[in-house]
Amino acid sequence: MRAKSTPLSALLAGTLGVAVMAGCQTYDFEPVDPLAIAQTTVESVITARKSKPDVMLLVDISGSMTKPVNADLVVGGTRVCDFQGPDGKFYTCEEGNPCDTTKCPTRWSELQGAMGPFLAESGNLVRFGLTTYPAPPVLAPGANPTPTQQCAPAASLEDGSVRAQLPVDLDSDEELQAYANEVNTKLQAIPNGGQGRPRGGTPTSASLQFTGTLFNNSDGNRDRIIVLLTDGLPNCNDKNVNDGSSPECRCVVEPASACVDPLNPYHRRGCLDKDASVAAVEALKGNKISTIVIGFGAETSVGDGPSVLNEMARAGGFGRDCKVNTDCGAGDTCDFSTGFCNRSFYQAGNRQELADALKEISEAIQPGEPCFTELEPTQLPSDEKLIVVYIDGERTLAGPDTWSLDLSDPDKLGVRFTGSACAKLEASRPEDPVKVEVRAIRQL
Repeated sequence: MRAKSTPLSALLAGTLGVAVMAGCQTYDFEPVDPLAIAQTTVESVITARKSKPDVMLLVDISGSMTKPVNADLVVGGTRVCDFQGPDGKFYTCEEGNPCDTTKCPTRWSELQGAMGPFLAESGNLVRFGLTTYPAPPVLAPGANPTPTQQCAPAASLEDGSVRAQLPVDLDSDEELQAYANEVNTKLQAIPNGGQGRPRGGTPTSASLQFTGTLFNNSDGNRDRIIVLLTDGLPNCNDKNVNDGSSPECRCVVEPASACVDPLNPYHRRGCLDKDASVAAVEALKGNKISTIVIGFGAETSVGDGPSVLNEMARAGGFGRDCKVNTDCGAGDTCDFSTGFCNRSFYQAGNRQELADALKEISEAIQPGEPCFTELEPTQLPSDEKLIVVYIDGERTLAGPDTWSLDLSDPDKLGVRFTGSACAKLEASRPEDPVKVEVRAIRQL
């Protein structure tokens, strides 16, 4: 983009978009005498929308996802998340004793409830895939998974982790929405209890590394994004540099004594796997794959949770950024030294909060407003008649089906495209760009 100002003829204020190429400029306005007008030229070739991004959902299906969102929920005077054990005592429902999600919502049932609308609303604008972790164990009837199986990361196309690959051969709105519906069907099919339920640990670092390989056939001109949705802290790394004998080991499994015993399979696997998880996100970013981090549940909002997920979010290139405190929402503030909210990842504790986070993410990964060309106050014409608009080199008159000069918002002034003109801009892509030129005269 190029801008220049001289005390002669016309002012050209350019276009909107993401792809820019400077070019030559012609003028519709003749110089006048005396020199009483200013000329500013801004030249651009624009694509109103980027190509649809490739987004792999990396969803945590560890056993803790079957925990109640609110274990103390009371309905009609009854604690609906409790069950009576053989010993006559009452316990909170969980993986081994599944909750009745019609009465006691779990993290998994709430995630399913939020993801359905998200995929329905965003499916036509994004090429979605779905990977879950840990890898679902293959078990004989009645058998329990071994520690190795509990900690198995998503690692191959054959282990059942990749529920839906990225649809790299699809691009139309109709095709992508149909595929997103299939992704949702597969997500909804994972039960809260019984065979195929969420179970195991949280092998985040290795699962991130593997998920990055799923973009190998992706178009490098598209945004490539992993949306990591986890309710727990990363663990299960049998190559963790720390073990239970190290002061640096933060044991994140129960009981904590599992990390202490050198003969226990969780002596190393049970330690917090922060460093390797952050490094995995950094490596993905180096390969032009961004990571968006969503923490879901109590464990990600207290203790080590915020610091771990904050580092991952900031390394992933999609941390919640800010300029003022209000950008960060209630209960959070802006770290002006970094430009990130103090909670840089998205946090949700229930279905509505998760839906709100997903909505924010949807807006972040989708393109901006293609039907508005913003002008600086100094670029506005001195009279509304002294403005000319070209679309793909063709002069286009103002009207309800084309454009108008929008001065309704003093903080956002410019040309508003409507009707068929707006539709044309909305349909533009890098492979099929639309050139918009706005030229105006301003008297000094």
